[in-house]
Amino acid sequence: QVQLVESGGGLVQAGGSLRLSCVASGSVSDIQAMSWYRRPPGKQREFVAHMTSNTNTNYEDSVKGRFTISRDTTKNTLYLQMSSLKPEDTGVYICNAGVVTDRGEGELLYEDYWGPGTQVTVTQ
Repeated sequence: QVQLVESGGGLVQAGGSLRLSCVASGSVSDIQAMSWYRRPPGKQREFVAHMTSNTNTNYEDSVKGRFTISRDTTKNTLYLQMSSLKPEDTGVYICNAGVVTDRGEGELLYEDYWGPGTQVTVTQ
């Protein structure tokens, strides 16, 4: 079991910056990859950024060059540094963890865990 708690959201004007944090607890050694998603108002959840255990990263096109995903393994924390924020970045930002558990006999179990989210509001 893995628990995720996001923080760092808030209200910011266009062009400003925020840093989101996601603290993982539980079976953190089983986490293979982590991602940030967001849910804009009235829309479905969408992918934002991804980081694998070897720190390979991937970003949604609209945030490339503005957002940076990183981690601090000593604190079990994933970060999303957001700069040059736009009103269309507004939404609930949600942390995701992909967890792989060895069940023996060569069998691996993959599960997704999600945090409750933190609100980011970017004004004009």
